[in-house]
Amino acid sequence: MSNGPGTSDTAQRRLPPDGPDLYLNRELSWLQFNARVLEEAFDRRHPLLERVKFLAIFDNNLDEFFMIRVSGLRKQLGADRSEVSPDGLTPAEQLGAVRREVVELIDRRNACWNLDLLPGLAEEGIHIRDYGQLNDKQQKRLRKYFKKEIYSTLTPLAIDPSHPFPHISNLSVNLAVVVQDPEYGERMARLKVPATFPRLIRVPRKGSTEEEEVLGLLDGDEQEFVWQEQVLAANLDRLFPGHEVTGAYPFRVTRDADLEIQEDEAADLLETIEESIEMRQFGSGIRLEVDTTIPDRVRETLARNLGIPSYLCYTIDTPLGLCELTELMKLDRPNLKDQPFPALLPPDLVTEESLFPLIRQKDYLLYHPYDSFTPVVDFIREAARDPAVLAIKQTLYRLGANSPVVDALLEARRQDKQVAVLVELKARFDEESNIAWARALEQAGVHVVYGLLGLKTHCKVTLVVRREPAGIIRYVHMSTGNYNAITARQYSDIGFLTCDPEIGVDATTLFNALTGYSKQEEYNKLLVAPQAMREEIIRRIERETERHRHHRDGYIAFKMNALVDKACIRALYSASQSGVPIDLQIRGVCCLRPGVPGLSETIAVTSLVGRFLEHPRIFYFRNGGDEEVFIGSADLMPRNLDRRIEVLFPIEDPELRRTLVDDILKVHLRDSANAHRLGPDGSYDRIKPPPGEQPFDSQQWMIDTRLQG
Repeated sequence: MSNGPGTSDTAQRRLPPDGPDLYLNRELSWLQFNARVLEEAFDRRHPLLERVKFLAIFDNNLDEFFMIRVSGLRKQLGADRSEVSPDGLTPAEQLGAVRREVVELIDRRNACWNLDLLPGLAEEGIHIRDYGQLNDKQQKRLRKYFKKEIYSTLTPLAIDPSHPFPHISNLSVNLAVVVQDPEYGERMARLKVPATFPRLIRVPRKGSTEEEEVLGLLDGDEQEFVWQEQVLAANLDRLFPGHEVTGAYPFRVTRDADLEIQEDEAADLLETIEESIEMRQFGSGIRLEVDTTIPDRVRETLARNLGIPSYLCYTIDTPLGLCELTELMKLDRPNLKDQPFPALLPPDLVTEESLFPLIRQKDYLLYHPYDSFTPVVDFIREAARDPAVLAIKQTLYRLGANSPVVDALLEARRQDKQVAVLVELKARFDEESNIAWARALEQAGVHVVYGLLGLKTHCKVTLVVRREPAGIIRYVHMSTGNYNAITARQYSDIGFLTCDPEIGVDATTLFNALTGYSKQEEYNKLLVAPQAMREEIIRRIERETERHRHHRDGYIAFKMNALVDKACIRALYSASQSGVPIDLQIRGVCCLRPGVPGLSETIAVTSLVGRFLEHPRIFYFRNGGDEEVFIGSADLMPRNLDRRIEVLFPIEDPELRRTLVDDILKVHLRDSANAHRLGPDGSYDRIKPPPGEQPFDSQQWMIDTRLQG
């Protein structure tokens, strides 16, 4: 932590003019984050299948990076724009730098799988074989399975003058099949690996029935799998009779998946987004992945027809699409997974009585996944059933399947409550799920809106309006994370329950702006983007700076996902030049350079990647002892501050504030087991404990302290 006295130089330094030396590159910083995710896959402190899961997360992250960030750079390049990034790189220079970083990451990913995880799985009896390693009997049974189950679903597509190059769908695994035609010589065809079957097919075992093998009903310590594309490649003679199959080479295409919605021209936003999702499969090619066996002529044929330049072609020395290794998490091997722990309830909330009198008496903080998500669901469910409740209003961003929150809202409508829900259809890669929930809610009579024109609604707020003897009382839940019961067990997020009258008024004002026509820009206690959040954060940084100049007791600590916004970065630089100690824990992208003499030497930046995805945003200002703490949904990025509806809310109860600062923020800043420190050059080094001390794992500490009561 950097909460020491700061520099003794009381003279204010002048902030240098804005220039590229002040910032780290956003794209390269993101790749550094994904490198830290990959490092978790190497970390033997994690159980083996959890390490496999980290490798799958790394691969999925990289897919999304190409679909969104690399596609954006390519569009800039194609439009011949001259704009440069804050660190002074043109789109072409950034694409070149990304290429170099990704090649290095792929080499490390290959080593992780081939030299570490694959042998480790074999030691535990989970064998992922190459097809050629199987004995004759196993191959015969797999051939029978292929003929009975897979064969009829396959559609080989020829590529020749009379058959144009087929469309290759986004992220699908395919085989480029080369055959020798007796009349025309060498020909090529494309065969898509069907996603209706597992990528990892169980290898038949002695004594098992065909039904058990096909349905995957067998578990146990010894298991064998083979990649589906290898099963297909071994049985291509069934698909190309009369031809000699001379090669079958896996390849995979990544396409531009960044939806461009012209909202002002869309008569129906829901239908427009549905159409855009369908078009995602047809976006321009952004990356071609091939394996090491492919001949140059085949790779060049694929790249030419897909319109993908050589610098976006990658040769992979593992099976393609390792994100699908998550299938292994379904194995019943608890000894190879994280030990589950009971998510607890605050003692006051362990009750069968109504939550409303409890919330009237005091505010509550819930820190998921260490604290149960159940009170959030119970809060909405009770509101749905309580005759005194008049209305429920809620924002929904990422819901997932089988949502108990939506079930409660549907029940509220059946109970004739006024229910208004803002469903954010533009939540990237969750659009389809959100569309389905929006339609279900609309059909039940819920008032469903899709947000404000040109803005994405990212805040997480629920407002319950209740008639009580004292009059109308407003109860509010706000959170740093989504109303998703599944991710609440995987992400760390902070929820807040209150009936503070001023926050209730603010929540009402916010929903009026979201559902109707309101130009409200001032709120009692909430910091709301895009109206004033940036200005309010910077104003508090400047207040801390001024305080430190006069009293030398300033201190700032932020915890968030990303720091990109130039105005906020410059304000933090200015505070550091005045000697303010600043601790920033930023999980992902950080464009601020810490530790630069004369500029940011009092700023420490750490990143925490561990068992749980660190998702809270916490903003702490010491303020001369009159501390201010805000939490919420917003990172300090232009997209959050300018193009999203975001909310930060204050924690004013002294006891809750101390819990948030001392038992959450400061604890994570002490982490020496999972955290990395950012250097001024943009590199990250794992933090190590002092000699003789054990590494401090803040996430495990959270679990242990709750279990100990």
